Amino acid sequence: MTFVTSIPAVLLYNDVLTQTHFIVGNGDNFNVLFGAFLEMMLIVANLGTALVLYPILKRQNEPLALGYVAARTMESVFIAIGIVSLLSIVTLHQGAGAHAGSLVPIGKTLVALHDWTFLLGPGFIVGIGNGLILGYLLYRSGLVPRGLAVLGMVAGVLLLASGIAVLLGAFDKGSLPQGIATIPEFVWELSLGIYLMVKGFKPSPLIATDVPPPGALIPASV
Repeated sequence: MTFVTSIPAVLLYNDVLTQTHFIVGNGDNFNVLFGAFLEMMLIVANLGTALVLYPILKRQNEPLALGYVAARTMESVFIAIGIVSLLSIVTLHQGAGAHAGSLVPIGKTLVALHDWTFLLGPGFIVGIGNGLILGYLLYRSGLVPRGLAVLGMVAGVLLLASGIAVLLGAFDKGSLPQGIATIPEFVWELSLGIYLMVKGFKPSPLIATDVPPPGALIPASV
């Protein structure tokens, strides 16, 4: 669901993010509105992922599992701020009228706000939560193949490093180095989702010890 909602949303936002005078032009508001709807569904998917995995991951390390939920939540907060900034452009675009010229700087400011939320959320926090924390917990628990979990940790480091590099001005947002550093995270998240849908979690003491086998006697508490 995260892939189905996030990628089309980026494509739908293309005009409002790239056309300087979109706020006073004849751009299609529907594309922005539908993109915002898709990103709202993305937030639902992000939080749903965290809530579904938390009961399992906390058996390995509860503080880190909480950290994963917190990271997913903060990522969603940044996404929500970005959505509001673009919806604000749509509102101003609809009522531009005689003050159209003065709205261009406001439009640029709102686009800049969206760009920064995208960097700090999907481009930075994801590296911590979905990459490092989730990859580490799945590696330690053995619930997925170790190689897949290692990919998650490596992808998290690369995404985190590229986000810091952009933040500090080492290279530009959307540049080739950042794009290359994002690829492992893309592959990791897609591979994990497909693996869990096809195979499910591997047998693990993390799961097996919590539920007694059929017919087993449960000792009385002392």
